[in-house]
Amino acid sequence: MQKKLFIIGTVFPEPNSSAAGSRMLQLIELFQQQAWEITFASAAAESEFAVDLSAIGVNQVSIELNSSSFNDFVRELNPQIVLFDRFMTEEQFGWRVADNCPNAIRILDTEDLHCLRHARHQALKENREFTSSDLLNEHAKREIASIYRCDLSLIISEFEMELLRTVFRVDEALLHYLPFMLEPLTSPNPSFQKEGSLLCNQSLGQRTSSPPEKGEWPKVEGVFKPFEEKQHFVTIGNFLHPPNWDAVQYLKTDIWPLIKKQLPKAEIHIYGAYTSEKAKQLHSKKDGFLILGRAENAKEVVSKAKVLLAPLRFGAGLKGKLVEAMQCGTPSVTTSIGAEAMHGNLPWSGTIADSPKDFAKAAVQLYADKETWEIAHQNGVEIINQVYPKEKLGEAFIERLKTLRSNLENHRQQNFIGSMLMHHTMRSTEFMSRWIEAKNSR
Repeated sequence: MQKKLFIIGTVFPEPNSSAAGSRMLQLIELFQQQAWEITFASAAAESEFAVDLSAIGVNQVSIELNSSSFNDFVRELNPQIVLFDRFMTEEQFGWRVADNCPNAIRILDTEDLHCLRHARHQALKENREFTSSDLLNEHAKREIASIYRCDLSLIISEFEMELLRTVFRVDEALLHYLPFMLEPLTSPNPSFQKEGSLLCNQSLGQRTSSPPEKGEWPKVEGVFKPFEEKQHFVTIGNFLHPPNWDAVQYLKTDIWPLIKKQLPKAEIHIYGAYTSEKAKQLHSKKDGFLILGRAENAKEVVSKAKVLLAPLRFGAGLKGKLVEAMQCGTPSVTTSIGAEAMHGNLPWSGTIADSPKDFAKAAVQLYADKETWEIAHQNGVEIINQVYPKEKLGEAFIERLKTLRSNLENHRQQNFIGSMLMHHTMRSTEFMSRWIEAKNSR
C-alpha cells in the first residue's frame, strides 16, 4: 500500500511570495523522494500566484471550514501522516483528523513561533526592550497547546528550539529541528571571472560566460555576479507580513537618508508581493527609494543588486530573503533579529547592525569596498553549505518519522498533557464548529 501524506495549508503555497511557500515545497520534495503520495488541501481560495501543485505530482483539493464533509474526505483518504502548516489549521482540523484517522501521525510545521513574533512586535510598539515574560501571551497559549496536541512539531530555528525547551518546558520528544533544506553552493573561483559573470542557476537555466572544465566545482544553485557587475541596494518581502512592512518604513525614515547622503547616486529597489497603497506612497524617484511591487523572479532581482538590506525590528523564524541573498551571492546588512539562528557559529554574510547609524555605515562600506564585499559573499556560501545541508537534514527527519511510526502508541502515552488538551480544549472547538455548521445549514 502506498504511503499517503495529507497536508492542510492555511493557503496554497506561493513560493515567490513568501519563505513559507518555499519551505512547503522543500517538505513536499522530501516526501516525494520517499515515494509518498501527497494530497494538499486548503480552505483558502487559490491565488493566481500559487504554485501548480498538480504539475509536480501533488493532489490538490479545496476543503470547507466547519463542515462535516471534511470528516468523510479524510476518512476515505486514510493518510498515514497529516501535516498542519500552522497552529491555526491544527486548531480548525486537528480534532477532525484525530476522530477520523486516529492512527495517523499528526505533525505541526510551525513556520515560526507566532507568539515570539507577536511579543516582539508588542514590545516595539511600546518602545521598550523585549523580555521573556512577554512570551506568556494569548498567542502562546494557543500555539503551545497545538504543539502538545501534535505528535511532532517542526521547529525552523535553533533559537526557538531553545525557547520552547527553557521557557515553555516542552519535551524534546515533541520537537524536531528542521530549518530550510538547501542545495549546496560553491562560489566560482575568481580566476574564472574574466569577461562577464558566471551564472550557474538551474532555475534560470543560463550562463553568460564559458563554464570551467568539468569537475572544477560541484553542481551549484545560485547566481554569482562579480562585484563590478552589481549595482544598487535591494530589499524584498511580502508586504502582508508585518515585520517586512515595518522594515520598509524604518528604511525610509531612519536609514536610507543616511545612506543616500554618502552614496547620492545609489538606489534602493524594494520588491514585495501584495504591495499596499500605503507602501506605494513611499515611492520617490528623487530619493532613489523605488517601490517596485512583486518581482517576477526574486532571485534574478536579488542577484543584480550589490547589497540586500533587511532592517527587521521584530519577527521570528528564519528569514527567506537573507537565505535568498546568500544563494545569489549578494551580501546583506541586517539586524540581530534578522540574523537570529541563521548562521550558526559562522561569520555573517555581511554585517549585523541594530542602530540606524551603524546600519547605514555598514551598508555604505559593504557597497563601496570590494574586499569587504567579497569576504561577505564567501561567508554566505559557507553558511548555506554548513547550516542548511539538504541531504543531511532530510535524512535525519525521515529517520525521526520512522522511529515515531514504530512507537506511536507509547509516544502518545508519554504525552499526557497533549492527550488532556485534545480531550478538553478540542472538544470546545468541536462543539463550536458543529454549532457554526448547524447555523449555516439553516
